[in-house]
Amino acid sequence: MSFTTAVKAQIVKNHRQSESDTGSSEVQIALFSERIKYLTEHLKGHPRDFHTQHGLTKLVSKRRKLMRYLKGINVQRYQNIIKALDIRG
Repeated sequence: MSFTTAVKAQIVKNHRQSESDTGSSEVQIALFSERIKYLTEHLKGHPRDFHTQHGLTKLVSKRRKLMRYLKGINVQRYQNIIKALDIRG
């Protein structure tokens, strides 16, 4: 599955807090998670693609920072997004 505009729109629709929400922490974390899954699959087929590997590392770091921020603001929302995205088994 590729990371297209339609996929992004569906993710935003599933994780938004209100009708006009496109940039809340939950939406951003969900978008980062989907992109991380996509890049991880790409790297399975192209293990020596170091530029993608570097980009993946940066995305994971950004997601971790956003999750730390969300946990500090509202623990319940943090737990909900972890459960919804099945992060941290």
